Formats: sequence, structure tokens, C-alpha cells
Amino acid sequence: MRTIFLIISTFVLMHCAVAQKKKIAVIAYYAGRPTMVDSFPIEKITHLIFSFAHLRNDSMVIANARDSATIQNMVKLKSRNPQLKVMLSMGGWGGCQYCSPVFADSIKRKTFAQTAKELTDYFHTDGIDIDWEYPAVVGYPGHQYMTEDRANFTKLMRDLRNALGSSAEISFAAGGLKHHIDSSFEWKQVMKYADRVNLMSYDLVSGFDTVSGHHTPLYSTPEQYSSVDAGVKRLLKWGVPANKIAIGAAFYARIFANTTNANNGLYQPTHFFRGVSWRKFDSTFSAVNGYKKYWDKVAEAPYLYNDSLKYFVTYDDSVSISLKTKYVMRKKLNGVMFWQLADDSFQNGLLDVIDETRRK
Repeated sequence: MRTIFLIISTFVLMHCAVAQKKKIAVIAYYAGRPTMVDSFPIEKITHLIFSFAHLRNDSMVIANARDSATIQNMVKLKSRNPQLKVMLSMGGWGGCQYCSPVFADSIKRKTFAQTAKELTDYFHTDGIDIDWEYPAVVGYPGHQYMTEDRANFTKLMRDLRNALGSSAEISFAAGGLKHHIDSSFEWKQVMKYADRVNLMSYDLVSGFDTVSGHHTPLYSTPEQYSSVDAGVKRLLKWGVPANKIAIGAAFYARIFANTTNANNGLYQPTHFFRGVSWRKFDSTFSAVNGYKKYWDKVAEAPYLYNDSLKYFVTYDDSVSISLKTKYVMRKKLNGVMFWQLADDSFQNGLLDVIDETRRK
């Protein structure tokens, strides 16, 4: 009997350990076509976030019939994955021109929160995500911002929680650079109302930069402070609970042009050219086309250089995505978030790498 008990106990403990490994959230933003979302392995996602709803006057709105169809198709995917959470995100890069003045007004904030609740009820979705880029610091050119945005963002989260109730999920995206983390939010206060912060630990070398670097590295280097790890450490320093932090991964590459060949293009004068989705990666960046792959052991990040075209390419691949997933598990963080699902391959993509890694 004692032997049987030990066997059962061992089995239960092993099962719990496996379950713990599978527990991390896998959060996909989606900005693709209405029917395209059906083609991805939705069973491997815990949260699917529609991108984007809009701020119109003081209300959260869905722009058109196409976007409504996309949301409806996303909700239907629960038949394939009953545990799937579908959320609506408001904002995005270029989508928060008037967030600062609107959310400074208590009546307009409450109206916004109520319309968010109405959309959630209408579409039978599970929560709201706010992607304001960025409160209290400069973001998209021409967008308004002021120091008071920090406190007003906390009030916005409070009003959303009051309107949506305790059962709905509330998350928000945060810029991954040091000044975004340090200046945009009242961390201890705002996390009382939010289930998760999605750290945008990508585009860390952006379209405004004039020196090349890794746009989504796991670790900092002597030449580049910004990284996933640096962002997580700052969030923890500000008192954000580890189990409410989701780190960002990029399902796309960024090409920088006119990059000199010193150091294979890394940390060299340059300018941003364009982005390329992961599903087009192999056909775009082949050795035949002149691209050579490198690995930065310190940053734990891949990059490419094309000496003929003078292109430097920074991105996430299967190795760096796996390392990020392991980092989340090791640090007991909330999960891995990525932009965006429509950039992935339909089969054997980066989402599959996240899923395979978390199950090991």
C-alpha cells in the first residue's frame, strides 16, 4: 500500500510540475484579415488581442464592418480552444492622438470605460487592453502628452475595472525603453487594477535611431542597454509583481540601410528601411540573396548582414524565441506576448516554438 501511495504521489507531483511549465500565458496581438486568423494554431495561444479599436470623441469604437467580422471570427475560435481569452485593444502606434486630453477628463474617462464594457458585452469578449504610445512622454509625432498622463492612466485603469468588473481581464502595453518605463506609469498604483503589463521589448532600436542595434534582444550589451532583461529588472524595481509581467517578442525583422560593414553592421551608423514579417523571412533573407547570419552571445540575439546591399537586419528567430520563453519560466513571469500573429508562418512558426519550449 505504501508503495502504491508513493507511486501515486510521484505521479501527481510530476503532473503538477508539467502543468506549472504549461501555465505561462501566450499572448498574441492580431491585426490581420478577418478570416486569416483561422489558419493559425489557436490551441497554442491563451490570449488573442484584436488590434485595434479606436478612440472617437470620448468613446471606444470599432472602426468598420471588417473589424467587427475579425472580432467575431476571433471569438468563434473558442470552439477550438475553450480556454482562449479574446480581448480588444485600443490605440496602437498612431492611434492615441487625443488620449491625453480625453483621459484627463473624469466624465470622458467614465464614458470611455462604459463604451468599453458595451463592446465587451456585444462581442462576448473577455477583456480590454490599452496600447497608449505613450503616456507622459513623446510618442507618435504630433500626439499630445503631458506629465499628468501618468496619474490619469491610473484613473483610466480604475474606471475600466469599475465598469468591467472583477471577472474581465485588463492589460496594457508599456514601452520597453528606460524612459518609457520610468516616466509613463504610476506602477504600484496602476497594477492594482491591471492583470498584466505587456512589455513592448521590441523596436528597442526604432525607426528614429541612426545607429544600428538589436531591436528585441534578451540581454543588454556594453553598447546597448535596452533589452528584455533590462526592462524586466526596471519593472521589478518599480514594484511590479513578476507574475503580472509579460515580455515581448517580435514576429518580424527590421532592416536598416546604408550600414557600414564594420562589426558586420552591428552598432554602426544607419537608418531604418522597412520591416519584414517572419512568414516572408526565408524568401527575403536567403544566403543566395547575399545575407549572412550572426549570433550575439551576449545579447542572445540573431542578426543578418548583407555586404552588397549594406543592409543590417535585426529580428527574433526560433532560438531567441525559445530563450525568451525559458526566461519567462525561469523568472516566473506572466508570459510571452508577441506582435503579431499575422506575421507568423501558418505551420512550424514562432508560435510553435513558444509552445514546444513551455512544454519541455
